Amino acid sequence: MWWSFFNGAGVGAGLIIAIGAQNAFVLGQGLKREHQWWVAGLCALCDGVLIIAGVLGLGALMQQSSLLMSIARWGGVAFLLWQALKALGRMRTGGQLTASNALKANLGKVLAATLAVTLLNPQVYLDTLVMLGAIGAQQPSPQSFIVGASLASFGWFFGLVTCAGWLAPRLTSPRAWQVIEAFIATILLWVAWQLGSGAWL
Repeated sequence: MWWSFFNGAGVGAGLIIAIGAQNAFVLGQGLKREHQWWVAGLCALCDGVLIIAGVLGLGALMQQSSLLMSIARWGGVAFLLWQALKALGRMRTGGQLTASNALKANLGKVLAATLAVTLLNPQVYLDTLVMLGAIGAQQPSPQSFIVGASLASFGWFFGLVTCAGWLAPRLTSPRAWQVIEAFIATILLWVAWQLGSGAWL
């Protein structure tokens, strides 16, 4: 159970903690103190629902076919290696996460924008439904994997808005994002090795 839990937390963190529009948006709301807890909660809720649908739905369906599982396995390895290489590429140059100030402090508009930046991004479906779904379905305890991955998402988004004031000046430094990207690449490479070696089969 604990193995599946920590796998879920590690894989979830590796896929969620990356430079992107959603994280920039969440950080921006934290900096402006505009409904930041609603934003973090909605992002974590969306991730949780998609992770559950992936592991118990799409992932469980694929597990019934050895061909689909093989495709998901090696497709997942290729995807993770590609993401790791992208992270290593960003690490070489350094990234920068900037906050947007375009939105007004209206709860309805902020929540609608949160849903848009979360659900209109094709990457979120590939990460949660396909990748986490396929890996989670192979775990000894898929439910523990779901809990671990969901807690990684919850911790990241709420941690981001909680620490927004402290993080903002530091995340503008390319060096800080080089360290983050190195961590992401390490996690993704480790997951790719585990998946490719059959450690989760």
